[in-house]
Amino acid sequence: MLHIKSLPEGLELFKALGSDVRIEIIRILLENNGMNMNELASNLNITNGALTSHIRKLEDCGIVSVSNETSGHGNQKICSVHLDKILIDVQNENKNENVYTTDIKVGHFSDYNVFPTCGLASSSQIIGQVDDTRYFSHPDRYNADILWFTKGYVEYVIPNFIPFNQKIDEICVSAELSSEAPGVNNVWPSDIYFHMNDVFLGTWTSPGDFGDVKGIFTPDWWFPNWNQYGLLKMLVINHRGTFIDGLKISDVCIDDFKLTSKSNIKIKLEVPESAEHVGGLTIFGRNFGNYNQDIDVKIAYSPIEGQ
Repeated sequence: MLHIKSLPEGLELFKALGSDVRIEIIRILLENNGMNMNELASNLNITNGALTSHIRKLEDCGIVSVSNETSGHGNQKICSVHLDKILIDVQNENKNENVYTTDIKVGHFSDYNVFPTCGLASSSQIIGQVDDTRYFSHPDRYNADILWFTKGYVEYVIPNFIPFNQKIDEICVSAELSSEAPGVNNVWPSDIYFHMNDVFLGTWTSPGDFGDVKGIFTPDWWFPNWNQYGLLKMLVINHRGTFIDGLKISDVCIDDFKLTSKSNIKIKLEVPESAEHVGGLTIFGRNFGNYNQDIDVKIAYSPIEGQ
């Protein structure tokens, strides 16, 4: 998911989509699950040079990705659509709004129970041994920028430093996620369960464990047949319920927790053995995947009535 947080921020994206030819390129690539440059130019009845210009604009905005593949016909450039959805905030955020922001490194989980295949890595190396769950408690885990497991959970403490005598009205958590398949498999569904303070919030089904192209920020040393990137998901709990990317997944609302500046807040991501699709979980942090972010958190708050 690409999250455009203001209209000015999305200007280049809007320009890229302001072309009938580029919209047609996206449609064709979606219908064919990708296509090489020669086939795409022929399909559009335009020259390769003209196509290159259009593809570059779409690539610069992160809508389309281009990868090199070697076949019996030599080296081919394969184009594919890179996004599952685009979320645009039309109204600018109020700069005076009471919002506390923080981020949590992928390796800074407070509790875990995971099963192989599993592992952790920093931006420079694997941490410990792959498929050895003991390394999830190793001190080096704090350096992790990616972790993965087949089933189980990791839980994080969300820092709560909102001012005293304030109540929490909304919590927004965004992270880059995918499934965890043996190797990679773009079609490998996994039901990911979200909990806050041990209350079940809802689920999101990851469609796959993506390895068709290298992640934009994934290190060069990373193995090409391992997880390359995920999808940016935004979990929001507010007065109206719980949402993933704006779609309501449950009626659990922030009022159920009665959170204040004194509250402990824990968020758990789980793939339970009882799920319909036990396809694992990969969490991408900074230096991996396509978004170069850790687990980002925003907490909106307001004064407690009567204080």
